Amino acid sequence: MNFDFQAMMLIALVASAIIWAGDVWVFAPKRRAAVGEGEEISQPVVVEYAVSFFPIILIVLVLRSFLAEPFRIPSGSMLPTLQVGDFILVNKFSYGIRLPLFGLKVIDIDEPARGDVVVFRFPEDPSVDYIKRIVGLPGDTIRYQNKTVYINGQPAEQKSEGIYTGMGEGIRVSGASLRTEHLGDIDHRILVQTSRRFSEGEFIVPAGRYFVMGDNRDNSNDSRFWGTVPEENLVGKAFMIWMNWDSSISSVHWNRIGMRIQ
Repeated sequence: MNFDFQAMMLIALVASAIIWAGDVWVFAPKRRAAVGEGEEISQPVVVEYAVSFFPIILIVLVLRSFLAEPFRIPSGSMLPTLQVGDFILVNKFSYGIRLPLFGLKVIDIDEPARGDVVVFRFPEDPSVDYIKRIVGLPGDTIRYQNKTVYINGQPAEQKSEGIYTGMGEGIRVSGASLRTEHLGDIDHRILVQTSRRFSEGEFIVPAGRYFVMGDNRDNSNDSRFWGTVPEENLVGKAFMIWMNWDSSISSVHWNRIGMRIQ
């Protein structure tokens, strides 16, 4: 169980509910009895705040827990799909409804698909959220060799798109090979640095787990290093960029706002 923003919101919701209910059932009747019938009584400030903030906290908690949650991209591991400074929305019910804070799935909706961009709790430190692309599904054999992903012995098709020219923080990988890769039903872009040697090997994806990789293949800390992601660690599917702030130039990339993530 992670003590994070969601935990603090849940604590605030419970506290405001207790204050509100306690005033309605216990303290307000005592105040009315003390001042007599027909006279106006005022609520203590703490009760006024509890009454005011309870519905707001409830709405925010429901939205973040069951519908969509915002995240900010802090690194370039998903270039060129996601830029450093992108603010994204994650669909929290794509793979089922989970109880807030505890992560227990109560309703199944859909299964993760190959090619999905997902936010998940990092298996080695669940207090940290990662974002990667699902490459391997449960039972798959994944091999990464010569900058190519092999899924159950078959190479994922790649098409060269020329040389990548980065912007903002992404300028560091300018000159990398820009390619389109076909995964499942998804065509997406990746970056590879042909002159750089990188981790290779073969991996078998256990049941209930997923093999994930960054689109910036030679600059990503992913399943090639620390293993697979348990299904219960999945937070949701990333689906849209709602804002971008490039801190390297203190500017917004307006053309990225509203972009779908695929």
